[in-house]
Amino acid sequence: MRGPSHLAPRTPHLIPMTQRTIITHAQVYTANPDQPHAQAVVVEGNKIVFVGSNSDAQAYHTSGSQHVHGRGQTLMPGFIDSHFHLLWGALGLGEIDLESVRSLDALRQTIHAALHDHANMPWVVGCGLRYSVPSASEPLTRHHLDAIVSDRPFIITAYDYHTMWANTAALQLADILHGGETGPNSVIVLDKAGQATGELREPGAYNQLLAHQPTPSDAAQRALLQQGLALCASLGITSVHNMDGNMAQAQQYAALADAGELTLRVYLPYDITPETPFDALATEAIALRDAFPRDEQGALVRAGFVKFFMDGVLESYTAALLAPYADRSETSGDFLFSAAQFNEMATEADRLGLQIAVHCCGDAAVRRTLDGYAVAQRRNGRRDSRHRVEHIELIHVDDVPRFAELGVLAAMQPLHAPLMHLDDSDVWPSRAGENRWANSFAWRTLQEAGAQMPFGSDWPVVSPNPLAGLFAAQNREPWGSEGDEHFRLDRTAVLANYTRVAAYAEFQEGHKGQIRPGYLADLVLLSADLLAVPATELGEVTAVWTMCDGRVVFER
Repeated sequence: MRGPSHLAPRTPHLIPMTQRTIITHAQVYTANPDQPHAQAVVVEGNKIVFVGSNSDAQAYHTSGSQHVHGRGQTLMPGFIDSHFHLLWGALGLGEIDLESVRSLDALRQTIHAALHDHANMPWVVGCGLRYSVPSASEPLTRHHLDAIVSDRPFIITAYDYHTMWANTAALQLADILHGGETGPNSVIVLDKAGQATGELREPGAYNQLLAHQPTPSDAAQRALLQQGLALCASLGITSVHNMDGNMAQAQQYAALADAGELTLRVYLPYDITPETPFDALATEAIALRDAFPRDEQGALVRAGFVKFFMDGVLESYTAALLAPYADRSETSGDFLFSAAQFNEMATEADRLGLQIAVHCCGDAAVRRTLDGYAVAQRRNGRRDSRHRVEHIELIHVDDVPRFAELGVLAAMQPLHAPLMHLDDSDVWPSRAGENRWANSFAWRTLQEAGAQMPFGSDWPVVSPNPLAGLFAAQNREPWGSEGDEHFRLDRTAVLANYTRVAAYAEFQEGHKGQIRPGYLADLVLLSADLLAVPATELGEVTAVWTMCDGRVVFER
C-alpha cells in the first residue's frame, strides 16, 4: 500500500481557529505586487488583517493571541494546486505503490510483499507503474502479470492513469479477453491471435473492467480522503482545482466540510465525455454550479466549470499530434471529440457562463481546443471566461500567441517534464522526437508570450509537493542543443503561478492567493528562506506550519 513518503498517513490534527494569530520575524513573500515583502502578518478569524513590520504588528497583541515566530523563514500564501485529483489520489493511497518499481523482479517482489501482509484481498491492485517495465521496447502483458498473480484479478494502473494492465483472470471477468467495444481513442490491445495482451489504453478500454472491481465502503473512502488531506496539509496546499467531478463527489467534500474535516478548498467541475448529452450542460452542470456557487467568497467547496479530455498521453500513443510519433510513424494519435462536437459543447458551456478546462497533451489537441474557444468567442462575444488548456506537453509555435489573444489560460505542471531526457524510465522524449523538444513543456515560451499560467501537479500522476514542482521548474536540464536555461522559470514567477495566478484561474484573485489585508487566511510557513535557497537545494525545503481558513491544519 502507499502513503506519503515523508509522513505517515494520519487524520489531520486540527488546531481550533483562534480569534487572533500573529506571525512575526518571517520572510513574508506576499505574491502581492504592491507590497511584495513584509516581516509580519496578523490573522483575525479567517481573514488577514495586517501585513507589515514586526514592530507595527505588536499593536495587535492581546492576552488571547496566538504567536508564531517565523525564525527568518518564508511565510507565503498557501499553495493552490491548479490541477489535482483529490479523490483519485486518496483512493490510490490504499493501493500497492509501484512508483519506484523499475524491473519485473522488483514488481514481483513488491506485489508478493503486499500479498504477504494482505493475503485475503479479492483483487490485487497496483498503481504508479512506469511504461519502461519490463523495458522501453518490451510492453507489459497479461502473461507477465499471470506469472506474479493468477488466482484472482490483478490490475496495474500506469502512473499517468491513461493505461491499465490486467492479468488473464481480470480480462475474463470483464469478458474482454478476446477484445470488445471501446470508446473513442481507446484500445484493448490484441495479439496476432486476437486475444487481449492485457494492455488497456484509456478509460474507454478499461472502465468496463473497473465496473467489476469492488468499491471501497463509504467509511473506507472517508478514511483515505483524510489521509490525502493530511498529506496536502503537510505540503502547504490550501486549495486545489479538482479536475474530475460531479454532484456526488461535491457532496462528499461538503460532508467533510460540515464535519470540520476538510482542510483545504476544493474547486471542482462537471465532467464532460463524448457520451454526455448536450442538454446536461444546462441541467446537471448548472445544478452543480448553483449548489456550490463559484462566487461564494470563502466557501470550502465551489463549482462552476466543466472538464473535457481532448486526447490521451504521448506515453501510450493516444495524444493527438500534428505529425506522426517519432518512434511509431504509422500513428499521430487521435481525439476524443470531433471538432464539430467540441465546438458546439464549448459554445454552449461558454454561453451558460461555465468555465471550460480541456486536457490536451498533444499539439493537435491544443490547436483543436483553441479553435473551439475561438468559435465560442465569435458566437457569444468576448467575455471574462478564463477558459483553460491543461498540460500542453507539446505546442506548435503558431499556437503560442493564441493564448494571450483569446484570454485562455495555460495550466501546466512542472513535474510532468522529464528533468533530463536520458532518464531510461521515461519514454516521453523518444515518443515526441528530438525535432519537437524545443516545443515541449514550453513554460517560458508561453509565459513570455503573455499567457497566464497556473501551476499544479496532477496528483496522483506525480507528487503533489509544490516545492518539488518549484525544484523541477528551476532545475530542468536541456535535452538537446538548447541553451542552458532551456525553459526554466524565474523563482518568483513560479511562486506566483502556484498562488496569485492560480487564484485568478478560479475567479478568486480578490480573495486568496496573496497575503494582503482582507484576504482569506490561507498560509504556509516553510523551513527556510525560500528566495535565498540555491536552486539545487529546493528539494530539501518543507512546510512546517499550514493554515487554511484561519485554522492551523498542520504543524510539524
